[in-house]
Amino acid sequence: MLHFEVTKKSGKARRGLLKTAHGDIETPVFMPVGTDGTVKAMRPEDVASTGAKIILGNVYHLMLQPGIDLVEEMGGLHKFMNWDKAILTDSGGFQVMSLGPLREIDEHGVKFRSHLDNNTIYDLTPEKSIEIQHKLDSNITMTLDECLELPAPKEVIEKSMLMSVRWAERSYKTFIDRPGYGIFGILQGGDDWTLREECCRLMSDIPFDGYALGGVWLNVLFETIDFTTPFIQENKPRYLMGIGIPADIVGAVLHGIDMFDCVLPSRYGRTAQAFLKHGGTLNLRKGSMKDDPRPIEEGCPCPACTKYSRAFIHSLFKENEILAAMLLTWHNIQMYQDLMKNIRQAIDNGTYEDFATEFFAGFERNSPAEYAKFKSPNRTIILKKS
Repeated sequence: MLHFEVTKKSGKARRGLLKTAHGDIETPVFMPVGTDGTVKAMRPEDVASTGAKIILGNVYHLMLQPGIDLVEEMGGLHKFMNWDKAILTDSGGFQVMSLGPLREIDEHGVKFRSHLDNNTIYDLTPEKSIEIQHKLDSNITMTLDECLELPAPKEVIEKSMLMSVRWAERSYKTFIDRPGYGIFGILQGGDDWTLREECCRLMSDIPFDGYALGGVWLNVLFETIDFTTPFIQENKPRYLMGIGIPADIVGAVLHGIDMFDCVLPSRYGRTAQAFLKHGGTLNLRKGSMKDDPRPIEEGCPCPACTKYSRAFIHSLFKENEILAAMLLTWHNIQMYQDLMKNIRQAIDNGTYEDFATEFFAGFERNSPAEYAKFKSPNRTIILKKS
């Protein structure tokens, strides 16, 4: 059982505290992604130094390599990867969806071939996914669901959603409840509001510790959040899965989301893209970085900014040095954690709408091309003031 309470509100934005067996988590929170038991290019202690209190691991990848039984023998994922704070584990549903012809899905669960060797066959059911997450000693377990590629016909979305609800019921029955541990249900329904509502009502009958928004189509991101959150109990954390450029986070918090994860901070860190505090990015491979003595971002406390210049990091990327990815990933994770800290402070002050307005104005002013790409029709719902 997990304890969660909303401690402050600013409009629809919520400040909360989530208590787990591996520490308390202040929300809104961003969870760095450690798919294989590691946040790529970072040591766990360095991830913790950014202010991160929880990271994400993945059932699909961990069961393939190094193997769940080995992790359990080593004392669970916390000890195996030297992370003494909280862990949320994704059930593997999204990765299975991406396997295409390598997988078969039916009411029982999923049979799939390993993408590593194309031969080994695995059987992943809702029950087995929960059992695996228990062996990993995950603080927050996610139910197994079917993730669809959108858009899709309504009848396809409905069939998938109803099966995901049945899988959620089986997942909940398998979960072993204990203090400081919990299980989240995943709300599906695609971009069809009738199906989203039906899913929310069916899932609310299962007393999950929290609820995640899954299968959200970016074209209707904020509309989906606005429609869905009123169906989620006030005292349950709300998790937006896998979506997380800074502007999307700021907008989603504005509409009541509490938890986020995304691979972009680390992925961008490996591809020379630095996130900036106004929401845009800086390409460290650009020729203009070659002789730029400035830090990536003035005032950022990460080592990449306090000890090195843009010119130096540019040279590291040009030479394909491993240190380039390490420094830039550290910077990006730090920027995300600082953003969440500022978001929480604005909610505490009761000024979150003003914070969001100023953020989007700065994004538009400093990175107009990126802002224009961001501001598609679905985003107008949260950009009226900016």
